[in-house]
Amino acid sequence: MSAAAWAPEPPPVPVPRYGTGALSDLLPSVAASLGMAGEANVLGLPATERAVVFLVDGLGWELLKANPEWAPFLTSLIPGSWGGRGEPITAGFPATTATSLASFGTGLPPGAHGLMGYTVAIPGDARLMNQLRWDPYVPPREWQPHPPLMERAAAAGITVAQVSDPMFEHTPLTQVALQGGRYVAAAAGEARVQGVLDQLAQPGPVLVYTYVSDVDKAGHGYGCQSDAWRIELSRVDGLVRRLAEQLPRGTALYVTADHGMIDVPMEDRIDVDTDPELSAGVALLGGEGRARHVYAVPGAAGDVLAIWQDVLADSCWVLSRDQAIDAGWFGPVEERVYYRIGDVVAAPWADVAIVATRREPNESRMVGLHGSMTPAEQLVPLLEVHA
Repeated sequence: MSAAAWAPEPPPVPVPRYGTGALSDLLPSVAASLGMAGEANVLGLPATERAVVFLVDGLGWELLKANPEWAPFLTSLIPGSWGGRGEPITAGFPATTATSLASFGTGLPPGAHGLMGYTVAIPGDARLMNQLRWDPYVPPREWQPHPPLMERAAAAGITVAQVSDPMFEHTPLTQVALQGGRYVAAAAGEARVQGVLDQLAQPGPVLVYTYVSDVDKAGHGYGCQSDAWRIELSRVDGLVRRLAEQLPRGTALYVTADHGMIDVPMEDRIDVDTDPELSAGVALLGGEGRARHVYAVPGAAGDVLAIWQDVLADSCWVLSRDQAIDAGWFGPVEERVYYRIGDVVAAPWADVAIVATRREPNESRMVGLHGSMTPAEQLVPLLEVHA
């Protein structure tokens, strides 16, 4: 066989560990460890009086392991990840912020909460909705009706607080995924750490959630192999260390992430907007470069699936909607969200991206990308400190 005729075999299609070791299992397990009835502690977290969850946007397991000199404190916690297993948990699919924060905040897989990607079709409406920016606006609790876990925890008598950027307090994503208890607006850095410590001083049981986005921003802008990314990682490492050193006795600190990231060179990007084969029969192109929802014009779904499978055979998993559901990519799927999933779902396993330079000029210029189910994107840490 000639080199030109050779094509790599795709790896087996992976499945996120919903219900046994996924990001959606973390907050229910934390709530159960605080004594909240009715929540399953599937991660086996130890009982505690106070708990902090520190979510670092974009801090994938493999990226953390590859940069020990930039994150010595976080690296020191790797052997104890996930209750001493020394293993990661999975983010879920797509491995992207809107989906992952909804999974984390509701304790549900994407097929239940319905935030199925960066952009998805509004069923019955020929438009895409950006679920990070919530554009176009849809009433949040109609789009995602399940109560956030922090809301349920507060109602159950747990003192709940979110310490985060002021800009996130009233966003629709916060309303559908992270609502509950007290919102403490705090700037990034030391103010965020102090805000968490102040909330931990409240009467127990106490649950505090905090979040930083700078690592992810640096990765998108400069790449996750850049010095800019590593500097942000170093800053986060220092923040977590300082928080860990000041935890009151009886507190558990959990550090996790919503996804990992890879850098995709511009020459390895497949542009749907300039490819007549991939554009044929496509009414809407949702998702993002590493996790695509493809919505076909009526009657063309089979042809679109066949073309995408043929063109992307050497770089992507390409499944129909029902195949992706049956494979467990989204977890159990509620009827109300079925048509938010593309007729075709494409997730690269090679280091390529499916971009749309005309429709998505800003996203198409990003250096670091995520969304698929490769280990680099899918695996996230569950680091622990117990005071």
